[in-house]
Amino acid sequence: MNKTKRKIFETSMKLFAEKGYDATSIEEITATVGVAKGTLYYHFSSKEEIFNFLVEEGIKLLQNSIDIKTAKFTNYIDKLKAVVLIQIKIVVKYENLIKILLSQFWGNEARNQKCQKLISEYIDKIEQIVEEGMKKGEIVEGNPKMIASEIYGLICSSLAYKMRHLGEIEIMKLYKEFENTIIEGLKNK
Repeated sequence: MNKTKRKIFETSMKLFAEKGYDATSIEEITATVGVAKGTLYYHFSSKEEIFNFLVEEGIKLLQNSIDIKTAKFTNYIDKLKAVVLIQIKIVVKYENLIKILLSQFWGNEARNQKCQKLISEYIDKIEQIVEEGMKKGEIVEGNPKMIASEIYGLICSSLAYKMRHLGEIEIMKLYKEFENTIIEGLKNK
């Protein structure tokens, strides 16, 4: 991604997260980036294309991180621990992206459906880990869809925690809390 496209990408992400998709205009994006509309349209054909690129790249980053980290473990509890830690790190580093995904998750418009589909595909990855862990006897029997959704919900709770404490998240401290309350409860003892 070249410098201009990256700046459009980052600026759009910030504006969409702060103001919402509908309240952000192409004019505002170009003014904030400091480029002409023609330059923006050279890289993206529309605001919708910017949005789609943003959420697709964001989910791809999250999924790739999960794939790389979980491949290092054979134990499914350790795989889930890796998922939790990565999600917390993504929330800290890419908070605006997560806000966009969550804010656009509800509704029936194309962008809402895109976010629903991408988030659902990500949760499916977690569900596969949970199902395999149950088959191997490492994770307690339960509803894999529900457990995977609860783990995904960590993103939401991490943002709420950060908002309530008005500051930086101590990644390892928050991770340990989740490990103690959620992951330990999944272990088949």
